[in-house]
Amino acid sequence: MTDQQGTKKSVRKAGLLSLIPGLGQIYNGQLLKGILYLLITCGFIIELVTVGIPAFQGFITLGTVPIRDHSLFLLVKGTLQIIMTFIYLMVMLLSISDARQVAKRWNQFGKVNRSASSMLKNVWENGFPYLLTIPAYFVMLFVIVFPVLVTLFMAFTNYDFYHIPPAKLIDWVGLQNFFNMFFLSSYRATFVTVLGWTIVWTFLATTCQIVLGILTAVITNQKFIVGRRLWRIIFLLPWAVPAFVTIMSFSNMFNDSIGAINQQVLAFLNDIPFLHIQDIPWKTNPFWTKTALIMIQTWLGFPYIFVMVTGVLQSIPDDLYEAADIDGANFVQKFTKITLPMILFATAPVFITQYTFNFNNFSIIYLFNSGGPGDVGGGAGATDILISWIYKLTTGTSPQYQLASAVTIVISIIVIGISLFAFKKTHAFSNEEMM
Repeated sequence: MTDQQGTKKSVRKAGLLSLIPGLGQIYNGQLLKGILYLLITCGFIIELVTVGIPAFQGFITLGTVPIRDHSLFLLVKGTLQIIMTFIYLMVMLLSISDARQVAKRWNQFGKVNRSASSMLKNVWENGFPYLLTIPAYFVMLFVIVFPVLVTLFMAFTNYDFYHIPPAKLIDWVGLQNFFNMFFLSSYRATFVTVLGWTIVWTFLATTCQIVLGILTAVITNQKFIVGRRLWRIIFLLPWAVPAFVTIMSFSNMFNDSIGAINQQVLAFLNDIPFLHIQDIPWKTNPFWTKTALIMIQTWLGFPYIFVMVTGVLQSIPDDLYEAADIDGANFVQKFTKITLPMILFATAPVFITQYTFNFNNFSIIYLFNSGGPGDVGGGAGATDILISWIYKLTTGTSPQYQLASAVTIVISIIVIGISLFAFKKTHAFSNEEMM
């Protein structure tokens, strides 16, 4: 049923009434929609009075009486209430926008849909994509956003081994943890050392695996190479074995005293005249441990790059190389002017994700030598990267959850900032439009 009245509706009034979701819809003559919004509003008000206000109070105070009050639970409950309030505010904004749009249509066409069947039909025809995506957004809020918010809030507390609830209460300390990280000498020295190695590790390990992957793909793609299919299978073998097994195997192979690298490989080389190589302290010297980690990650990571680049190479038209041959271009010129630009154009976003992955590559750092050898302070070993340091901060005998949360935020800012900058500079988001 539609309303054919010639009266005008105030768009401003419809929007203001929707500050209480549902009233604007009722003003526009859409009774069913208004009742639905009012039911949501009433449900939120009841939840806010019975659960929400105490949750906000607990979130602000984090408890007043030890044992009785559990600060961590209060923090979690308060975070959940913030999310619930955010969802209701989104419903309110949707109600205001809907009421204003309906009022505008009323004034323009002199009618609006009022019957339940017509509104359901409109939702089905125009809102079907939203019906499918809204459940996913709700899952994301509670599976992704909720833990991130808890970690974010924890970075502004003093949650450490001196303040373990419920025996001790947690307090808000503002930016103190970030101040300690950057300005307190003990924390600053550890943070700078670990961050420096994290950057070096990320750049060298990722660049080596990308270079090796491109090199092997280009070589096996040459027509004069005999047994190209066999070589491709061989280069895929590191990818076929689970990384966990490979890392643990390499950890044993690089053992200083009984590892195969020292006892067999280097021993064999020493049998060559005029070539005398002493045993290398792979797991007791920080430099050699870092070298081993970079070599292992190169071995683990290059097959993925190899497969991806091989696909790109096979899609490059032969006409480009034939034209280059006519112009007298050599192999290096064809590679730098045709092959490499095509590879980077198609794979730049993936290369960026490889850097971000290795920035947080916890498994190889921890499984190979537990972040050791040695200790650079703050519970971090000589080869710990930020993510493995966070693990030690939260699982050691003297956990420092607040510092771990602060480091997590710093990691997120670094990774997101560099990724966005790299995506923008490589025009990764516009590659599809340029194809």
